[in-house]
Amino acid sequence: MNKNSKVLALKYRPQTFKDLIGQKTIAETIINSIKIDKAPNAYLFTGIRGVGKTTIARIVAKSLNCLNVKGDPCEENLCENCKSISNSNHIDVLEMDAASKTGVDDVRDLIEFSRYGPTSAKYKIFIIDEVHMLSKQAFNALLKTLEEPPSYLKFIFATTEIKKIPVTVVSRCQRFDLSRIKSTELFDFLKKTSLKEDGNVSDEALKLIVKISEGSVRDALSLLDRGLLSVKENEELTLSKVQKIFGFFDKAQLIDLFTVILEGNESKTLELYRKIYDRGIDPKVFINDFLELLYYFKNINSLNLEGSSFSLNDTEYDEIKRISGNLDNKTLILFWQFTIKIMTELDIVSNQNLSIEMFLLRLIYLGGVKKNGSFESNFKNKDLTLTDDSSKDIKENFSESNKTINQIKNISQTTKVEPKKELKTFSEGLKKININSFSSLIKICNDKKEVKLKYELENNVNLVKFENFRIEISFNEKLDKSFIKDLTSKLNDWTGERWIITLSKIAGEISYKEKLINFKKEEIEKINKSKLFLELKKNFNDIKLVNIKNKDEEE
Repeated sequence: MNKNSKVLALKYRPQTFKDLIGQKTIAETIINSIKIDKAPNAYLFTGIRGVGKTTIARIVAKSLNCLNVKGDPCEENLCENCKSISNSNHIDVLEMDAASKTGVDDVRDLIEFSRYGPTSAKYKIFIIDEVHMLSKQAFNALLKTLEEPPSYLKFIFATTEIKKIPVTVVSRCQRFDLSRIKSTELFDFLKKTSLKEDGNVSDEALKLIVKISEGSVRDALSLLDRGLLSVKENEELTLSKVQKIFGFFDKAQLIDLFTVILEGNESKTLELYRKIYDRGIDPKVFINDFLELLYYFKNINSLNLEGSSFSLNDTEYDEIKRISGNLDNKTLILFWQFTIKIMTELDIVSNQNLSIEMFLLRLIYLGGVKKNGSFESNFKNKDLTLTDDSSKDIKENFSESNKTINQIKNISQTTKVEPKKELKTFSEGLKKININSFSSLIKICNDKKEVKLKYELENNVNLVKFENFRIEISFNEKLDKSFIKDLTSKLNDWTGERWIITLSKIAGEISYKEKLINFKKEEIEKINKSKLFLELKKNFNDIKLVNIKNKDEEE
């Protein structure tokens, strides 16, 4: 392997427009503008990480000041200007990181420095990386100079967050949106790079690296660098090795898992998932891959291998196409909705792995799949096709818990299993307590001397919805861990009914305590303006209303 100490992302950084990949149109536009002396006052490059924003900024700086070539800088940095700019030590090209120099004083120093012409080059150039990090005052200080700079001054901005830059700044720049690098171009580039590094890498491994990098050249080179370092000399970097290094698993395993879910085989489902989990797969990565698989099952007929961006090989593509021919679209859409729901649940539960296992088991019953039934017979008997009644039940359930972390009822049990009667935890002679509002719940806790519950309800509960035997509250980290369990138990004791308490990501009402404080403030303001209080103040100049208490609070 090549022993050059530089990391690949720096070693193979483009030095001319000819070396760029995936940005041909932008390169041609810039070259043409320089050739005819119509270079703009300011360039603005935007795009995701690793697609060449800062690289192009440096190439533009070299192109503007190159002593040999007009348009594209000289290759191999033959002239003194190109060589100095590549080494970041040219006196007339200043590269600034806006993430570390965000203030208006930094920009004022820049403007002051711009008053003097270039020393050894044609243009004085300011390259500002991550320009969106500048403060509002810094942007305002830059506006006038940016609009009418001296003829020898050029600005080049780079950013990943174009929306954070004021419109007044964007309108003064010539904007270039850098696109993600196409999979085929990135694959060919990595193939050539691996050969230059004397690395033995399989095509399937390179395709997975391309997929993980998501169109970023820097990410792809960093991943390839890490992969090459993980193998011995003359050893091939295979797909299985790359999957193990980067925590990815074979799509074929996911297809097998999806198949046993459709068959309704619980034990096999858990067994296959645990094999995937034992390889170190992050639950969120698993869910994203599961969503991707659902997408392929739904749209496989409109895709081809090239269009899937190396996500599928020939065998996986053919297998998905075969299975999808027997799948019902309603089931796939339902699975998609339910998988999206589990993403929000993962942010709340402490053990995400257990949540994923329960999610997979719920999928089995979601479509009414027969347990241990054969895969082919399930399709032929259309066990996976939702009936009108079950579809309606699920739609209602989804709409009811639109932004709520909630359990979805088992469809097969809804139609077949009789609900068990709740056991009463109170004697028949004991009178039931009617709790029909949040305030009445607090009052009951006060009457029953449940101090801890009362404190949590008043201070840490943000109510979203209070219905018959159902309470929905916002997720709050301050809530005691046993609060929901304790409250559910007490409500069952007091009312003789099973209550459901759910956590929601919807921002609920302010707490009861905050409401009381706000109410007191309003009442104190009213009393201060009242005729009686104003009369009292005439006789007692230093009188001041500090607090009020109602009867319930006294108790």
